Amino acid sequence: MNELDGFLLARIQFAANISFHILFPTISIALCWFLVFFKLRERATGAPHWRELYQFWVKIFAVTFALGVVSGITMSFQFGTNWPGFMEKVGNVAGPLLAYEVLTAFFMEATFLGIMLFGAQRVGERVHLLATLLVAVGTSLSAFWILVLNSWMHTPAGHEIRDGVVHAVDWFAIVFNPSMPYRVVHMLLASGLTGAFLIAGISAYRGLRGDGSQAAQTGLKTGVIVAAILIPLQILAGDLHGLNTLEHQPAKIAAMEGIWETQQGAPAVLFGLPDAKQQRNHYEIAIPKLASFYLTHDINGELKGIKAFGDKHPPVAPVFFAFRAMVGVGLLMLAASWLGCWLLWHRGRLPVWHLRGLVAMTFAGWVGVLAGWYTTEIGRQPWLVHGILTAADAASSVAPAHIALTLSLYLILYAVLMAAYISVVFFLARKAAYAGEAGIGEPDTTEPALIPRSA
Repeated sequence: MNELDGFLLARIQFAANISFHILFPTISIALCWFLVFFKLRERATGAPHWRELYQFWVKIFAVTFALGVVSGITMSFQFGTNWPGFMEKVGNVAGPLLAYEVLTAFFMEATFLGIMLFGAQRVGERVHLLATLLVAVGTSLSAFWILVLNSWMHTPAGHEIRDGVVHAVDWFAIVFNPSMPYRVVHMLLASGLTGAFLIAGISAYRGLRGDGSQAAQTGLKTGVIVAAILIPLQILAGDLHGLNTLEHQPAKIAAMEGIWETQQGAPAVLFGLPDAKQQRNHYEIAIPKLASFYLTHDINGELKGIKAFGDKHPPVAPVFFAFRAMVGVGLLMLAASWLGCWLLWHRGRLPVWHLRGLVAMTFAGWVGVLAGWYTTEIGRQPWLVHGILTAADAASSVAPAHIALTLSLYLILYAVLMAAYISVVFFLARKAAYAGEAGIGEPDTTEPALIPRSA
């Protein structure tokens, strides 16, 4: 293997690590706020099914949180082994931001997580609710600081470079860098959608297995309605995020849209096969002027093409397809949640085919998050920190064989952990379904009696 192979393997290894890690915080951030909601509803109504919902989902939260913490540790090791140039160049900014995440967020989570998980019978109800709320705030703060650093890497601000090293000169500008608000909102909404579809899918699974308990019905209704509310907000946030990206990272937008030539009234490419060698799309299906309209809000607005950036542009095909996968999953979420709300409103229940669809979409949020993450992170290439540090300049000289070995071990471990996690989630659902079925008697096997109007 040559030096280039080691660089490529290091990139693949980091992508594998972050792809596995991001799945679990995406669920735990939203799920903790759902737990707070369940606690508040229990206190407001006194209905026992809200407590049952909390007790069921807090188990899944605990498993998810544990995997999120463990998978995050390996990422910090890679900064030192595979990407030493990152901290050498921008450590004066990245180091404090990571420290803020540990001091203000992780300590809060760690302090109150024990009370939340094991203190329900040992502390008062108000203290337990407060502990759940503080863990939710801690998980959100943790995401905030990480996204601040990630946003700064995309749109760096508030710094100066002395002797080739980045120094912070304005922390307000660093934290509130140009893309931070859009990236934070976009990610938190994605977390909410991931949690909502997880709850809807698992609740639908319980219903299909004969669980007609009020807890399963209310969980399904909550997941579907929250998803229906969040998805249009996500589309709006995505549009604003796109406008911000066009202003600060036009090369990424050109790759996302598959636009090679700078032009006014650029078309929206619905499908195509980007060819980097010939710098064109094969089998292109496009709608004239649409890309200029939604990106510049002017039907004849000008968009820079990929050719305008020389060799400083991301690989087009991965960004092009990842963006379409993200949008496709988003539209599927919109259809499933809005149709679910319409059926609940008019029929008072969901038909079997829709329940099965929700089960199939249990982890649809993961697909959307990964597709979006690949779009934005591959779209940042060749830069690691935009305009300051390229990925190649930050890479180490670790032998390719060593990286290949650890990468193989990572992939095997991740596959085992992923299979175990999904198995545990559905095992807990089957266990709850058995308890719910036993509690209400014989279920309706032709059409599960989920979400009656009185729920």
